[in-house]
Amino acid sequence: MIHTVLPPILTAIYRPWIEGAEHIPTEGPAILASNHLSFLDHFFLPAYVDRPIFFLGKSDYFSGWQRYFFENVGVMPVNREGGDAGEASLRKGIEILEDGKLLGIYPEGTRTPDGRLYRGKTGPVRLSLRTGVPIIPVAMIGVFEILPPGAKFPRFGGRVGIKVGAPLDFSRYAGKDDDRFALRSATDELMYELMLLSGQEYVDEYAAAVKKGEVEIGSGDLAELGRQMDEEKRDRAA
Repeated sequence: MIHTVLPPILTAIYRPWIEGAEHIPTEGPAILASNHLSFLDHFFLPAYVDRPIFFLGKSDYFSGWQRYFFENVGVMPVNREGGDAGEASLRKGIEILEDGKLLGIYPEGTRTPDGRLYRGKTGPVRLSLRTGVPIIPVAMIGVFEILPPGAKFPRFGGRVGIKVGAPLDFSRYAGKDDDRFALRSATDELMYELMLLSGQEYVDEYAAAVKKGEVEIGSGDLAELGRQMDEEKRDRAA
């Protein structure tokens, strides 16, 4: 359904464009780590990538009409009861990657509440370090304006873009998939790349905590992080 029904409809209404598609391998496993602007991300990203993308979702979503939708957009059920939800997701992610498939992940863990980019969770980096599979940053653009939080129906007009970045090299963190500092450093690097690709303002708080009102929103700034990463890149190239 994704590659046959959706593209003609989405193209007619939103004239989507994709840049950097050559960074997505034509075969073999890879992790596509994307910002999460809207529920519509589930439609646009799979529709304009030639290979199937598999996502992880709570098993309790798979009931009624939702089951049909999620199965057709490549969402795989994860049972998060009776144990560590994070480990259950990691195991399922590893299973997908070991099958040579593309795994789609939203590092923010939930949709942005206001269009800004939020602090990333370490799951994608854990998977990359445990499997040796590359992480490819993907930025969705313009989707937030089409279906912002609280909107019941998508707006017509506007254009949607998808920017795909070059695979990120985290080989220097090999063997450190349980090292909290290494995981956070690599995850911040991923979010920095997503910020550059998407042009979003960064907020150094978890989106879920902001939605719950647990923290006050403050404008983040990755300029210092970017400077440090640029220095690291120069050091590695020297």
